[in-house]
Amino acid sequence: MPAKHGSRRIVKRRFRRFFGRLGPGLITGAADDDPSGISTYSVTGAAFGYTLLWTALFSFPLMTAVQLMCARLGMVTGQGLAGVIRARYSKWILWGACLLLVTANTVNIGADLGGMGNVTEMVTGISSLFWIPVYAGLLGSFLIWSSYYTIAKIFKWLTLILFAYVLAAFVSKPDWAAILRSTFLPRVEMSSMYWATLVGIFGTTISPYLFFWQASQEVEEERKQGRTSMEERQGATDAELRKSRNDVVTGMLFSNLIMYFIILTTAATLHAHGQTTITTAEQAASALRPLAGAGAYWLFSLGLIGAGMLGVPVLAGSSAYAISEAAQWRGSLAEKPGLARGFYAVIAAGLLLGLGLDYAGFNAVSMLFWSAVLNGVLAPPLVVIVVLLTGSESVMGDRRNPLWLTVLGWITVAVMTGAGVAMFATWN
Repeated sequence: MPAKHGSRRIVKRRFRRFFGRLGPGLITGAADDDPSGISTYSVTGAAFGYTLLWTALFSFPLMTAVQLMCARLGMVTGQGLAGVIRARYSKWILWGACLLLVTANTVNIGADLGGMGNVTEMVTGISSLFWIPVYAGLLGSFLIWSSYYTIAKIFKWLTLILFAYVLAAFVSKPDWAAILRSTFLPRVEMSSMYWATLVGIFGTTISPYLFFWQASQEVEEERKQGRTSMEERQGATDAELRKSRNDVVTGMLFSNLIMYFIILTTAATLHAHGQTTITTAEQAASALRPLAGAGAYWLFSLGLIGAGMLGVPVLAGSSAYAISEAAQWRGSLAEKPGLARGFYAVIAAGLLLGLGLDYAGFNAVSMLFWSAVLNGVLAPPLVVIVVLLTGSESVMGDRRNPLWLTVLGWITVAVMTGAGVAMFATWN
């Protein structure tokens, strides 16, 4: 018995040590399952059943490769993505990249805030038009007067509620033979909705805002260690790169595991019973009814609100990091507002513009889905820039991409571009 208890303590210690070392990659993975992602996966499962389960397996190495490149870029150069673009390319490319990012982020912020307001209306009966500015004000106050890290500590546990989809998948008694076929044998349909859904899936897993966020947060991690100047931050040891790799891979694995089971559960509960279109939060929440019964609405709402609390600050923050680096402003979530006014002004503007979209009368679920599609269309040019920068010896020195990482990067560009072209080609 003592030996048995000793081995358990060792396992627990190793487990704590492993997760204690996780940082930006894990947060990025959790933020990737934002309300837009949850809605997109729910729409996918309801509309196509198990057909698109293969995308979770297929997209995992692609999204991991892109986030790894962004992490390596931040660690080796000591700058965020926009800062490196500014040093290497023309102003047209720099501000073009920022425009793509801010456009996608603004729509995504509006969609996420709308989704949070929508589910809160569902469980309280109070109009979402009341809750949306409440959430925007709460998140803005946290970011300006407290810090994103405080939000992350509080709300990241709410995202664990999304594991309810894993349990619900088993409770709903799905067709496991069909699931295995759909997971490992891709099936393509030549319809505009199929390709739009595929673009949305890629857009919500391989999102522009995560590229900028990942690189900037690696820089923030080094600042925490006292490396305040760019020269002090430049370079990365083998141990630091391994730690970052484990962090990113774990975060992306978490993200895609949740994606897989949301699609599976909505396919087994909604599509299997003839509900192939989701237009309201109530319909999306009903996928959890086999597990939670009448509590499904609360379970879905808490998971989506927790995801929004993580996702919206990352969206607004990534825009602020990009614009501040491009304009050479002082800016960081660790800075006080008085010392980084431009940085926090970008965050406030992003929240206000997103808020404005919610009062334009768009359907919340549709807006969440189409914001993911927009991300999928705008991401490929930014992935090209990331691959070129991280493959350059003049930028990365001897830490430039290994061949396998570069190959995965170009495959990502080709796949996302091809899906976008097919979507427009089949558009009715």
